[in-house]
Amino acid sequence: MSYTDLDTPMRTIMTPGPVEADPRVLRAMTTPIIGQFDPKFLELMNETMDLLKYAFQTNNKWAFPIDGTSRAGLEALLCSVIEPGDKVLIPIFGRFGYLLQEIASRCNAEIHTLEKEWGEVFDPEEVIEAIKRVKPKLVVIVHGETSTGRLQPLEEIGRFCRENDVLIAVDAVATLGGIDVRTDEWCLDAVITGTQKCLGVPSGMAPLTYNERIEKILKARKKIERGLSEFSSNSRRIQSNYLDLSQIQDYWGPDRLNHHTEATSMLYGLREGLRVIKEEGLKARFKRHKLHEKALVAGLEAMGVALFGDTEHKMTNVTCIKVPEGIKEEDIRRTLLEHFGVEIAAAFGPLKGQILRIGSMGYSCRKENILKVLGALEATLIKYGAKVNRGEALQTALGIYENVDQLAATV
Repeated sequence: MSYTDLDTPMRTIMTPGPVEADPRVLRAMTTPIIGQFDPKFLELMNETMDLLKYAFQTNNKWAFPIDGTSRAGLEALLCSVIEPGDKVLIPIFGRFGYLLQEIASRCNAEIHTLEKEWGEVFDPEEVIEAIKRVKPKLVVIVHGETSTGRLQPLEEIGRFCRENDVLIAVDAVATLGGIDVRTDEWCLDAVITGTQKCLGVPSGMAPLTYNERIEKILKARKKIERGLSEFSSNSRRIQSNYLDLSQIQDYWGPDRLNHHTEATSMLYGLREGLRVIKEEGLKARFKRHKLHEKALVAGLEAMGVALFGDTEHKMTNVTCIKVPEGIKEEDIRRTLLEHFGVEIAAAFGPLKGQILRIGSMGYSCRKENILKVLGALEATLIKYGAKVNRGEALQTALGIYENVDQLAATV
C-alpha cells in the first residue's frame, strides 16, 4: 500500500459528530510521549481535571475522562452505579434513550421507560410524575438527542430528584462545551460527555463528573469487591474491571492506582481542547453556537427547506431538515460529499430517509462552514429537481453575519 492510499481527503464535517478537531488539539497530540507516572504527566492529569470542572460547571471533587468513546463513559457510570434489581427510570425521546435502556438492562436493572414521539421532548412535569410513581434509585436521561435535534429541559427534573433522594445521571455527549450544561445548579449527580463533538477533540475519551452521592455507592461496592476471593462472584460486584469507576477514581486520585495505561496522546488533546474552551469562555462559546445556528436556520428557511421537530426545544448545534419529496436522502449526502467535500448525516429508526441532520459543533461551528454547507446544499437540491429559492440562502446568512460584524465594530 502506498502513502497515497493512506491519505484521507479534506472534508467539511457538518454532522452531529464526529466533528472537525481544533488544529491546536491535533498539534498537541503530536507531543512526545512521557510515562504515565512521570511527575509532569501527573501535573497534566491534575490540570485536565480542573479544566473539566470548568467545562462541567461543577465543584465536584471528581471530573476525569474514561479511555474509550462516549459510550465507555455511559457504561462506566451505569455499570458502577446500577446493581441488579435497582429501579431505573429512562425517559426516551430518540435513539440514544434506547441505548441507555440497553446498557441499564445489561446491568440487570428493573427498567421503567417513558416515550415521546421523535421530534418532541418531555414536559418536566411528565418525568416528575413518573418518578413519583416508580420511585427509582436512578433517572438516566439524554440532554441533547442528536437523532432528533431536540434539547430536554433538565433543571426542574434535577431539583426534584435531589429533593426526593433520587439520583439523576445525564448523557451530555452532544451538548457539553456547546450548549449550557449546569451540573451543580441543576442538581445533576453525574454527567457524561464525549470528546468528539463540542469539545473539538478526536473521538477516544469520555469525560465525566459525579458528586459525593455517586461516590458513596462506588465506595460501598468497592468494599464488597475487596471482600471477595479472587475468583468468587457476587451480585453486587461491579461487572467490569476496565470500566470500574471505583478503580478508575483511584487512578485519578492521589494514590494513582495502576489501573490501566493512560491514553497519553488523547489526554494531551483533551487538555488542549479544554484550554481552548476556557480561553474562549463558556458564555462566548454558547453565544457562538447560537449565532451560527441562527445563520444556518435563516439560510435554510430562505432557501425553502422545511425544518423538522419542535422548534421551541431545538438544539442550537443540530439542525434537522425534511428531505424534499421525490428525492432520496442518500443521493443528497453522496453529492454533497463527492462534489463539495461536505458531510452531513442521515437519520435513524422511524426518521430514516425522512430527515437529514446538520451539525454545527465545536470547531466545525464556523462561518465558512455554515456558508459552504448552505451553498452546497442549494446546488445539490437544484441538481435533483427540488424547488428552492435560488441565491436566497447565502444572502440571508451573510446578512446575519454582516449585522453582527457591524454591531461589533460599533462597540
